[in-house]
Amino acid sequence: MRDNRLVIVMSILVITFIGFGIIIPVMPEIILDVDPNKAELHTGMMLAIYSAVSFILSPIWGTWSDRIGRRPIILVGLIGFAASFLLFGLSSGNLTLMYISRILGGLFSGAVTSVIVAYVADITTAENRTKGMGLVGMSIGLGFTIGPGFGGFLSTISFETPFYVASALALITFFLAAWKLKESIPQSERKHKSEKRVSRWTAFNGPLKHLYVLAFFVTFTLAGMEATLQFFGMSRFNVTPLQVGILFFVCGFVGALVQGGFVRRKINKGDEPKYIIIGLIISALGFFLLLFAHSLLWATVSLAVFGIGNALIRPCVTSLITQKTKVGHGVASGLSSSMDSLGRIAGPLLGSLLFTVEMGLPYLLGGILCIAAIVFVVRFRQLDRIEQSEQTVSTGK
Repeated sequence: MRDNRLVIVMSILVITFIGFGIIIPVMPEIILDVDPNKAELHTGMMLAIYSAVSFILSPIWGTWSDRIGRRPIILVGLIGFAASFLLFGLSSGNLTLMYISRILGGLFSGAVTSVIVAYVADITTAENRTKGMGLVGMSIGLGFTIGPGFGGFLSTISFETPFYVASALALITFFLAAWKLKESIPQSERKHKSEKRVSRWTAFNGPLKHLYVLAFFVTFTLAGMEATLQFFGMSRFNVTPLQVGILFFVCGFVGALVQGGFVRRKINKGDEPKYIIIGLIISALGFFLLLFAHSLLWATVSLAVFGIGNALIRPCVTSLITQKTKVGHGVASGLSSSMDSLGRIAGPLLGSLLFTVEMGLPYLLGGILCIAAIVFVVRFRQLDRIEQSEQTVSTGK
């Protein structure tokens, strides 16, 4: 699957998610300096409000990209990202500006992430789709691998520095995309797509609805962990921003290896449900191990195990959705991104609340939900087989 467009997309994703990753170790610290008594609550709220805006707008970006093309939407999203990171860096000590920055970031997030997934779906065949999504996951994982460690290092200069660097990286990515990224939908197909006024919820039917719900729970558990992990580490083993960067570096590195190596090379069309179930079990194990973390090393191993499971789940779910959808890839990817955002709304809010009750509760719940989510995979397989059988009979007639 040698495609120069795929190389460009991977480069855009790597640089974009380095920018995302850079801010991970420092955002809780900045909030802690402003309001130490409610730092966990504000962190959860800022993560949730970002995702709430993204949830509302991701399908709209996806639908627009079906009509006017992927490239202009991606370019707009990158400029918006740059502005949001810059504003947060300038808002030190002002919670209101921090919230506005997160709203701005959520506004443009779907324009990059969901539309790039649709772009990859456009340029890959059904047989190569899982491999393409594996490369997407690997690129995101690689960005997250480099970003947090870099952010932890930059935090030694100041807590604001990582946000300025993230803004600069988003601008660099914009210029790269403007220069190299070619449109993936021909004009004739765009006109055809624009004639269809498709609601995002049209994609939420048949066997696929179980995959969308599964995507929600996977992100819900991940977001609950992300919102509380730094405070958990501070309490258990006095973690520093640099050490948080190392934690996420290992998780991202392992995930990138799995998605770029195993998923891309070994998982073929039709194998996805089996590997989603394996990924859910491994993710649950990572959550349960984290409950017993009283050192940086144990927490790192726990996150590495979780990273392996998560790296198996995400590209397989995305691939199945784009393979089976009966609407445009932009609408399907937009709804998938919306379910992801919905998980990132509820996850930080509930995770932060549970953390204030007992710090291990977000991870206990995460592990239990990963095991329970296997039901959605089983149900999807059952309904998908029934649907395929009915189509075979109908074609035979």
